Order: sequence, then C-alpha cells, then structure tokens
Amino acid sequence: MSSPTTATDAQLARWERFRAGRHSALATEHGWLTLTSFQWLESQPSAMELVPGLWSTDGTTAFLTASAADGLTVVETGHVVEGTITATLEDEESLMWVQFGGDDGTQVVVELAMRADKYAVRTRDNSSPVLTGFKGVPTYEYNPDWVIQGRFEAYAEPVDVPIGTANPLVDGVHRSVGEVVFRVPGVPHQIRLHAEEEKLGALNVTFHDESNGKTTDEWRKVFIPRPRPDGSVVIDFNRAINYPSAFTPYGTCPMPVRGNSLDVLVEAGEKLPQE
Repeated sequence: MSSPTTATDAQLARWERFRAGRHSALATEHGWLTLTSFQWLESQPSAMELVPGLWSTDGTTAFLTASAADGLTVVETGHVVEGTITATLEDEESLMWVQFGGDDGTQVVVELAMRADKYAVRTRDNSSPVLTGFKGVPTYEYNPDWVIQGRFEAYAEPVDVPIGTANPLVDGVHRSVGEVVFRVPGVPHQIRLHAEEEKLGALNVTFHDESNGKTTDEWRKVFIPRPRPDGSVVIDFNRAINYPSAFTPYGTCPMPVRGNSLDVLVEAGEKLPQE
C-alpha cells in the first residue's frame, strides 16, 4: 500500500480505547492467558497432570473422583469434592467445573471441555507466567488506510464448511453466512472472505495474509459491524486480533476457511505476542 494516511485525533482515540479494552479482556483471571494444560480423558479413572483426583469418561459423561484432602471444590457451588461427581456436555461446550490451590482455593480452575466428541480438561492457573508477565499485545501503528469499504453478500442459508483448528486432533466447522467482498489498494482483483455471524448481526472473518509467520500469527480474525441495509460494510483491519492459540499451545481455535486469504501484507492490527 502507499504511504499511510495521517489518522485524526478522534480515530486514534477510538482505537486506543479498543486496545485498552482488548488488553483488559485478555488479562482476566482464569482467562486465555492462564491455560497450562490440555488433556484428554481416558475410559479408566486416571491421574492427570497439574490437577488432583482421578478422571475418566464413558464417552457420554465425565467422572471425577477425589477426597476432601485433594482440596477440590465445585466452581458453581463451592462444595468440596468428596467421592465421585459427574458432568455431561455437548460437542464444543465447556464447563468451568472444579477449582483448587492458592490461599482461597481458587488459583486453578479446571475446565471440562467436549471437543471432537471427546472429553478433555484444561487447567487455568492464575499464576501462569503468560498472565503474570503480560504487558499487552504488540500491534502495528494505527493506519486509516486499512479501514476498507466493502459489501456483504449473504447466502440464502448458512453453509457449514469443515475446517482445521489449532489442535490437529480437533476438527472444526465454520458456519458461513455469506461473503465479505472488497478491494485492497495495490491488489488488482477483488477479495472475497467467508464470514460467520456474531451477536446483533455483526460478522466475524478469520483470515490469512502475507504477514503470517513473519510479524503476525498464522491467522487472525476481525469483527465487522452489522452490514447496512444496502449490504455495505466497513472492515477495520486495525482491529484484527489474535486467537487465543497465539498465546497458548492449549487452544482449539478455528483456522480460516480454505481460500480466506489476502495475498498482501496486512500491516495492521495485532502482531505476534512477545515471548
């Protein structure tokens, strides 16, 4: 792209508020920066790394057996786990199930998750160095040239497209509701990207670009405000953000749909997280 256009004070102020909110959301207790393990449950009661008790599944239900001495309590009720408790989830659901550790017994939360129709647990530890050492996500400087006008072409019905995820053992599905169509200065052809629908009609676009693996993570996403009645949209790549899998090896984040790529360096939005 050509030399960056100078941003107005109002544009910069809005973007800085967005960045502050993004950092606050990332740095929450038991958030994405606190993941310390991802482990599949087996059919036989088994010990897990980093968490007390014996864990198992019969394929439809998850089981946890522990004694009071293990120090586990149920997140929702605070009740001590003594004996066996169970939980049942649908695919892609998660439950912050039990907790332990620290002065108040809540340092580590164990998330039960159903992924690829199998049960797994993820530990979320507030003492994780990824959280305690977090100083924000590096970003490109705000560039108004990366605020792109485009249009949304809705499908008559959503289309489910198989995709990969950050975990090679977990397949995903992208529910495409249509395509965002736009042009980037310096690129001779139109770009079309599949979009998913978010709350209140907003769109979510997961994409690759030529900066991936150099200055940015392997893929990113950008949220687009609800299309106007004429289908026009504004895509602000300054608000492109990383998936949790950029910060932790324990994510199961969705990859872009095949072909959701920009054959240009998108030098806007979040960069690779600092080590």
